[in-house]
Amino acid sequence: MNRSELSSGRPAAPAVAHAPSRPVRTAILGVIGLVFAVPIVAMVEFTLRKGLGGGHDFSRWSALFAGGASGQYRPVLTALGNSVGLALGTVLIVLLLLVPTLLLVHLRFPRLRRLIEFVCILPISIPAIVLVVGLAPVYSVIAGIVGSGVWTLAFAYGITVLPFAYRAIQSNLDGVDVRTLSEAARTLGAGWGSVLLRVLVPNLRRGILAGAFIAIAVVLGEFTIASLLNRITLQTALVVVSKADPYTAVILSLLALGFAFVLLLVIGRLGAVRTRPARRPTPGGQP
Repeated sequence: MNRSELSSGRPAAPAVAHAPSRPVRTAILGVIGLVFAVPIVAMVEFTLRKGLGGGHDFSRWSALFAGGASGQYRPVLTALGNSVGLALGTVLIVLLLLVPTLLLVHLRFPRLRRLIEFVCILPISIPAIVLVVGLAPVYSVIAGIVGSGVWTLAFAYGITVLPFAYRAIQSNLDGVDVRTLSEAARTLGAGWGSVLLRVLVPNLRRGILAGAFIAIAVVLGEFTIASLLNRITLQTALVVVSKADPYTAVILSLLALGFAFVLLLVIGRLGAVRTRPARRPTPGGQP
């Protein structure tokens, strides 16, 4: 026991043996930053090339923005809108089905946890092309009932993102004493709706946001299912553009990457809880 422990009267917290030092952390973050930065810088440099003559300029960027929303690349904007709508629809479907189910299993049917985990993790082991082969007859029936709009892809995407959303929410659920919180709320007279929306969901906010982030990232980058089911999304539109003009396709990919980053940033800001520090009373009792 050292001097600081003797003066405070309690043992000091043990140091974490496996925590890396600050230079090691800086080096790790630097390497990870390079892994992400090098491809993006290479894409930007590629779009600025003049061609065989050498040199760089912004002619392709200016030509793209000169056309505006009515230019020849307007279908890409339509496809981007489709992908954003699919991302939001997929998030709603997955969260509305997954969160109440996990809470119900956790509170009432704990023996079913292994079965639910197996069902939720199973789609990650199935290749997308195999999943499409199984979903094609289902979508032929859906097309005859409600039509074949691009929004119907949200059901297939919900199956695709289910393993990632499950892991994010379940890990948060394991760290929260859901049973005690629900019993305390019920003892105070709250209904099950209030318990779910005002007690449990706020405590699972981090897991829900993490699941939403992953779902949006997966949907915006998904190509195989949309291509095989003949739906127009951002990735399928970029492939069509790349066959005619690879430079413009890379520019649109950079813009889509920036849009996805801003979208996730906005969702994170909206989901953050804004708390104000409590004001300490003054000795004289005045504010």
